[in-house]
Amino acid sequence: MDDRLYWLGWQYLMPGAGKRLWSLVERFGSPRAAWEAGIKELSAIPGLGEDRANGLAERRSKLNPQEEAEKLDSMGISYVCHSDPDYPENLSAIYDPPPVLFYKGRLQAADTLSVAIVGTRKPSPYGLVVAEKLAKDLTALGLTIISGMARGIDSAAHRGALASCGRTIAVLGCGPDVVYPRENKELMDEIMNNGAVVSEFPPGTQPEAWRFPVRNRIISGLSQATLVVEAAERSGALITADFALEQGRDVMAVPGNVVNPLSRGPHRLIKQGARLIEGAGDVLDELGMEKLFPAQASGADRKMKMSYEEETLYGLLSLDPVSLDELIIRAGLLPQKVMAALMYLEIKGLTRQLPGKFYIRTGRDLF
Repeated sequence: MDDRLYWLGWQYLMPGAGKRLWSLVERFGSPRAAWEAGIKELSAIPGLGEDRANGLAERRSKLNPQEEAEKLDSMGISYVCHSDPDYPENLSAIYDPPPVLFYKGRLQAADTLSVAIVGTRKPSPYGLVVAEKLAKDLTALGLTIISGMARGIDSAAHRGALASCGRTIAVLGCGPDVVYPRENKELMDEIMNNGAVVSEFPPGTQPEAWRFPVRNRIISGLSQATLVVEAAERSGALITADFALEQGRDVMAVPGNVVNPLSRGPHRLIKQGARLIEGAGDVLDELGMEKLFPAQASGADRKMKMSYEEETLYGLLSLDPVSLDELIIRAGLLPQKVMAALMYLEIKGLTRQLPGKFYIRTGRDLF
C-alpha cells in the first residue's frame, strides 16, 4: 500500500484527532511505520498507555485501508491527503489540519479565495437576510462561501451563495454521507453540485456535540476570513472566530440591534478589533481585494434600488425618531408590508431601529 492508504487507515482509526494523529505519525516517521508498530511501541507514546494501545491495535487489525478506499469510491466519496497537491491551500497552512479530508462534490484551487459566514442556529429575520445577501454578493464577485450547513445563519449563507450560482463548501461535524440537520437534504445536494461537502469524519459517523467545535477549525481554516452574523456571547460561531484568530486569519462581524442578545457576540468581536461589516465592499476592503473588483466594489457610487414601500417609508423618516404605529398610519400601507420594508431598509444601512420600535434615517442614501 502507498502512504495515502495508510493515512486513510489512520483517519478511520483516529478521526478528529488532529494533533494526536500528527504526533503519532511523526514519532514513527511515516504513516506506514506507525501502522506497523507493535503494541509495545505504541504503549510507549505519552498519553496513550498500554490499554489504549491495545484497543488501537485491535481496531487496526480489523481495518483494511484498501477496502475502505474501494467503499468510498462506490459511495461517490473522494478523499484528499495533506500531502496531495490538491489539498486545500488555506487549510494546509493551519497548525493542525486533518491529515485526510473526505468530500462529496469538487474542490478547486479557486476556493482559496473564500470567506466563512457563520452565526446562530436561531437567527432573527434580519440576520437571515443579511447572511444570505452577503453570501450572494460575495459569490457574485468570485469568492467561495464556507459554512457548517447548520440551521439558521449557516444555511442562509449557503443559500445566498447558491442563489448567485456561486461556489460554497459545507464543513460537517459528521460523516460526508450523513445529512444533518435532516431538513437540509435538498440543500446538501445543491451544495455538492455547486461546491463540496467536506468532513474529517469517515462515512457513517453520526453527529455528536464534541465533533462540532472540532470541525469549526476547518471552517475557519478553509477561509481567508471569518464573518460572524448574529451569535450569542457563548456560541459555536465565536469558537470559529477564535480559531480564525489563532490561525492568523481576519475576523469580521455584522452589527445588529443593541437590544437583541444575538448582537452581543458580533458586538464583542467588534469591540475587540474585528472589522465592522455593512456590505460586500467592506469584506473586499478588509481582505485587500477592493482593487481587484473596482466596478463591483464601488457600491458607494450607485444609488440603492428600493421598492415602492421602501421609498415611501424612507421619505417619511428623518433623524428624528418616528414610531412604528405612526409610520403605518402615514404610509397608508398594510402593517406587514411596513415591517418588511423597514427590515430591508435597515439591512441596506438606510434606517436604524431604536428601542420601543422607533425608527430614524441613518443619513446614508447609498449602500
